[in-house]
Parts: sequence; structure tokens; C-alpha cells
Amino acid sequence: MAGILNRIKQFARSPQGRRAVEQARRAAADPRNRAQAQRLLGKLRGRR
Repeated sequence: MAGILNRIKQFARSPQGRRAVEQARRAAADPRNRAQAQRLLGKLRGRR
């Protein structure tokens, strides 16, 4: 398990990882995407 976490950390520190993180932040800031994520979480939580 530690190996996977180290690989994730290495990716996050790489230029490609930084671009992916920035793209995810921009997507999370969009109100439409945020609402869509909330609906999805609501559906997933409702199934339990």
C-alpha cells in the first residue's frame, strides 16, 4: 500500500500531475460541475 501512495505523491509533484491537479481545481470551481457532483453523491448515499 505504501508503494501506491509513493507513486501518487511522485505523480502529484510531476509537471503532468500539477496540470491534472490544476485542471481538477478549475472543474471543481465550476458551479455546474459542483451541482452534478452533489447529485451523484446524493444518489450514491441514497442507495445504502
